[in-house]
Amino acid sequence: MKDMRLIMGMPIEVEIVSSGIEVGVTLEMAFQYLRNVDNRFSTYKKESEISRINRGEIGIGDVSEEMREVLDLAEKTKRETNGYFDVRRPDESIDPSGIVKGWAIRNTARLIDEAGYQNYSINAGGDIAMRGHNAAEKPWSVGIRNPFNQEEIIKVIYPRGNGVATSGSYIRGDHIYNPHTPSEKIESIVSLTVLGPNVLEADRFATGAFAMGEEGIIFIERLPGFEGYMIDKQGIATITSGFEKYLKE
Repeated sequence: MKDMRLIMGMPIEVEIVSSGIEVGVTLEMAFQYLRNVDNRFSTYKKESEISRINRGEIGIGDVSEEMREVLDLAEKTKRETNGYFDVRRPDESIDPSGIVKGWAIRNTARLIDEAGYQNYSINAGGDIAMRGHNAAEKPWSVGIRNPFNQEEIIKVIYPRGNGVATSGSYIRGDHIYNPHTPSEKIESIVSLTVLGPNVLEADRFATGAFAMGEEGIIFIERLPGFEGYMIDKQGIATITSGFEKYLKE
């Protein structure tokens, strides 16, 4: 059973390889959880918790447990990327969107696991969690789009239980910046796809590595358990040393 909803300003597709009323209930539970996350973390919703924090109505010491978890993860990622990942904007407001999507998809996968399903896929704007096999009883696969022609798939990868996240400027424009030089656009690369132990890990490091520009793929190369596929402004791809093993079923 498969369904798609518009949440967090993007289409989110969840597929569970099973049928019946119980699967429909699980799907609805998954989407409701994602709506709750959006209501708490969206900087576009006036009454979200993050908006109230940014207006000074809630102190950092009084945030919810979920908000504290995400902000702690953000701080950890900032340290691990030498400051290239930072949820603090130049105007001092907090925007956790660079980490909250992967965190939410990982948690949604856990909900589906706990409901007893072992074969499923969750895709939220390129942040992907997969387990088991698809409806054809084949390994799940993910297509990497050509950032210069989004109708074209240039690589097909088989994550085999790993999380996948893609950061880039070709869909949402210049929404990622280098915190060390916030006034300068990142122009040297246009897309960076990362495979990691789970979708949260892939997402948080994909964002930080993209902010590094061409050095980002070197950063991913040095991370144990991670692989990456980078496309630069010339359309030239650079891959990490272990990436090719995910190109085979």
